[in-house]
Amino acid sequence: MQTMSIPVARRIALAAQGFADPRPESAPTRRHLRRVLSRVQLLQLDSVNVAVRAHYMPLFSRLGAYESSLVDDAAWSHSTKRPRLLVEAWAHEASLLPMEDWPLLRSGAKRMGWWTNYAHILEKTPALVDDIVAVVKEQGPIGAGGIERALASDSVTRAPGSWWERSEVKKACEWLFGMGQLTTGTRRSFERLYDLTERVVPPEILAKRVSAEEGARELITRSALALGVATETDLRDYYRLGPQVSHQAVAELVEAGVLEPVGVDGWRNQAYRHVDARTPRAITGRALLCPFDPLIWERARTERLFDFFYRIEIYVPEPKRVHGYYVFPFLLDGELVARVDLKADRAAGVLRVQGAFAEPEADHARVASELAAELRVMAGWLGLDGVAVGKRGDLAGTLVRLVL
Repeated sequence: MQTMSIPVARRIALAAQGFADPRPESAPTRRHLRRVLSRVQLLQLDSVNVAVRAHYMPLFSRLGAYESSLVDDAAWSHSTKRPRLLVEAWAHEASLLPMEDWPLLRSGAKRMGWWTNYAHILEKTPALVDDIVAVVKEQGPIGAGGIERALASDSVTRAPGSWWERSEVKKACEWLFGMGQLTTGTRRSFERLYDLTERVVPPEILAKRVSAEEGARELITRSALALGVATETDLRDYYRLGPQVSHQAVAELVEAGVLEPVGVDGWRNQAYRHVDARTPRAITGRALLCPFDPLIWERARTERLFDFFYRIEIYVPEPKRVHGYYVFPFLLDGELVARVDLKADRAAGVLRVQGAFAEPEADHARVASELAAELRVMAGWLGLDGVAVGKRGDLAGTLVRLVL
């Protein structure tokens, strides 16, 4: 069995995630979006908007400045000339993923999620689901608040036993979303507007049936393409599969020659390399990574690959935070060399660097220079006038001079 060093595994992982691809010289197009998706496979959604929403940032990290409508149109609009490319579903977490992957997520390979905790609502008010589906069918795409108002106005005509509390409507909608009966028709200021799945997913995709075993093999294959080299646990986590189907899928893909068992120096567990994974001689370039970038979202793997201990500190009380509220690791020439706590202050028109910290072995002067340049690009992409640097962190003093 082949054994590789950490630097080799790191280059494989970065190439798999698209960081060996050059940024386009002209304005990114749907072709570039497809290329990034062929690497990362999905874009995680998150409601935090302190700097930029999570599903926009991975494309900026790989492509540079682009029009956000590139993602919006692919995810939430449809026309004959430009069909919808992406659909929302629970994958790693709530995610945007290629429309053709929908049957894989409905195959039974994925673990059932937190929304199953809402099943008791359906037992208490069994007519609620039918009521919600009827409203969505008539008025969708529609938000949970709109559904509540529609149900309230129709309360006289509804059948006995279908009374509900307002909070229960949202929970029932999320249960229907998790089970695949509803999906996101579009979004309004990031509010999810529910629609019937059959009005969003094309009929030929909706009709496709995939067994749990085939679904697991296909999803593990996509995980392996996105990760390059990974343990079974890493592969399973990418789409949050169940352990039993994941173990079986990995074994079958090894037998089929899709995955190659390898050792990685310092890793305690068996690793697997996708047979098509590239091993570039070097990774060059720079990128700011949001906390939900697929390169780093599995924190234990991030530590194994980059010797970079990283935790999101949103839920840590401010006095106990080490680096800040919403911290972006900074990738430079294949290494995670710094971290910056960022906030888009739209009222003031600046990208605020609330803290900037170099990793122990980093070249401070070069890191600060490259980081300043990338921060200016990010500020322009967000429509902000400039960058404002605070006092926290050992890079702050140098950055202040460089961003002026």
